[in-house]
Amino acid sequence: MIQTLLLTDPLFLQHHPGPRHPESPARLSRILDLLERRPIPGTERRLPRAATAEELAAVHTPRLLAYLRGLQGQRVKIDEDTATSPESYDAALLGAGASIQAVEEVMAGRARNAFALVRPPGHHAEPDRAMGFCLVNNAALAAEAARRLGARRVLIFDWDVHHGNGTQEAFWTRPDVLYMSVHQFPYYPHTGAPGEIGAGEGTGYTVNCGLPGGGTDADYGALCEGLFLPVARAYQPDLVLISAGFDAHREDPIGGMVLTERGFAAMCTAFKDLARDVCDGRLVMLLEGGYSLEGLSRSVHACIEVLAEHTREPFPPTEPSRDVAVALRQSRAALAAHWPVLGA
Repeated sequence: MIQTLLLTDPLFLQHHPGPRHPESPARLSRILDLLERRPIPGTERRLPRAATAEELAAVHTPRLLAYLRGLQGQRVKIDEDTATSPESYDAALLGAGASIQAVEEVMAGRARNAFALVRPPGHHAEPDRAMGFCLVNNAALAAEAARRLGARRVLIFDWDVHHGNGTQEAFWTRPDVLYMSVHQFPYYPHTGAPGEIGAGEGTGYTVNCGLPGGGTDADYGALCEGLFLPVARAYQPDLVLISAGFDAHREDPIGGMVLTERGFAAMCTAFKDLARDVCDGRLVMLLEGGYSLEGLSRSVHACIEVLAEHTREPFPPTEPSRDVAVALRQSRAALAAHWPVLGA
């Protein structure tokens, strides 16, 4: 069994959303360069396959998929943030396929865990709308793949600095996928308030905690230990997915948080331990945002070292800030009736 499978492809570098766009090919190039300079034993890199039309249709509407197909080979501005180059559609299909393939390999026991190093990112893509640098929703497609492969319950933890509105929408009314997000709030895309907890049969299966800027490694540790991990353990998922955006890094030019690569490694350690305890270690990470080339590459490298069992990183013991304590109380209060582990 492979300890840590890395899925990536040179085609991801051919997605060019425009000059000076923060979601540039240099993001992935810098990650791969660092992995070449400092290889991590226990990892294996492979080329992914593209997602099929049937797989994409598990999340996205026929209208959106037809629109995206029409962008193949073209340079189009979808909205103020989102644009394509001639190779973008094919890159998006390959990114979706990499995310699905990572799940397939882990669910089949051929890899202990996996990291899909893809572009463009996906968590803002809604079932009927491409937005926020994203064309299709890799995390939602990966979760649907896991369900087809027999997972009864799938956990998605999204630590990107932006709320994953698209992933939330995809599973808003469903209890078979638990979506959890820590993010800057209020901030783009202006969703992810603590009262957003799902609807219908999915009530309680969306967990949001939004923070003002300035969140530290210790703050994120307090939120994981006081909210996300207790709910995740109570849920007992069959697979853990992480929407791994690194734009909460202190060097990021877009986000307002001050995490370090050690903070990301600590979250990775905690959720790897969760996966070990509840689902035989089945964990898949999917690359989302992160726009400081140095902060992004160091943080991804640190997380892969955790996945490959070369390091473990504890959360800092420091108490969270007052703002974070308030946010934690609000989120726990919104969910306490649905998760007894959070208390009344």
